Amino acid sequence: MELVHPNGKRSVLNWLYTGMAMIFIMVAIGGITRLTESGLSITTWDPISGAIPPLKAEDWNQLFEKYKSSPEYIHKNIGMSLSEFKSIFWWEWIHRQWGRLIGIVFLIPFVLFWRRGYFKSGIRPHLLGIFVLGGLQAFFGWYMVHSGLVHEPRVSHYRLALHLSTAFASISWIWWLALSIRGKVVAYRPPELNPWLYGSAVLLVLQIILGAFTAGKDAGHASDQWPMWVDGQFTPSTNDFELNWLWNNESWIQFVHRSFAYLVVLSFITTAWKAHGLRWRHPAIGAMPWIILLQFLLGVLTVMSGVNLSLALLHQLLALLLLLAVVYALHPGKRGIK
Repeated sequence: MELVHPNGKRSVLNWLYTGMAMIFIMVAIGGITRLTESGLSITTWDPISGAIPPLKAEDWNQLFEKYKSSPEYIHKNIGMSLSEFKSIFWWEWIHRQWGRLIGIVFLIPFVLFWRRGYFKSGIRPHLLGIFVLGGLQAFFGWYMVHSGLVHEPRVSHYRLALHLSTAFASISWIWWLALSIRGKVVAYRPPELNPWLYGSAVLLVLQIILGAFTAGKDAGHASDQWPMWVDGQFTPSTNDFELNWLWNNESWIQFVHRSFAYLVVLSFITTAWKAHGLRWRHPAIGAMPWIILLQFLLGVLTVMSGVNLSLALLHQLLALLLLLAVVYALHPGKRGIK
């Protein structure tokens, strides 16, 4: 079933690809904001006036005074200078403005294409769903920031996972729609491969959530060794161990994330090997083993570097690329010859 009128196919595809690129950049900006600990620098949420940057010394002083009353300043950054505040302020401001720009880039063409009759009935619920998900993503962003402005100078790792997951879900949904509009012929996927492919997808989603937990709890700093946890020890301390440490304790969150990575790597390599044995040729399947191995290597280097910003950011972005490759592999396309 055609989703878009032929006259608008190229325009709609370019619009969706632009949206994907902007969300990808948004994930990168969000990663930098998190890694530079800039996310709590703006303590208010002003959808309209917040788009205007501070232009005068008085504006900067007002923002800085608000920040001084936040838990992050009181418990972590007391004595910070105005120039130091500006360095973290700008990353959070850019992060928020890029989110606003994404909304505009999605909304204006959406209205124009709808009026021109480019969208057929089958695609409209998907597009409306993406808008709702985008709105939720923005809400979860503020919901996340608010958690770090009340008591502790750290955002809730659960809320960060929600914020990141909705961004990943949005770009994946857009990619699925773009593939559906393209209607590219792909080789018939053997049903024997489906359990492996879907299983790898589920494991990857869980690992992404664990990665968000790791970022939210600053758990990447809990150990800088690999494969050992500390000298002569493969795991964090088990003294008085409690089950909830697996998702609440910084050391155990990192340990679970890095341990789960072995299972994810094994799953993807096995899936690619099964696809080869079943003679299923697909660009995404060919790329998956290399992406997952590079992703694993970047994870190890990130830990051993003490969470180097560039390595940690590449690690996050490669996870998103791997997810998009999985979506590509799962998409049925136009069925090819068996």
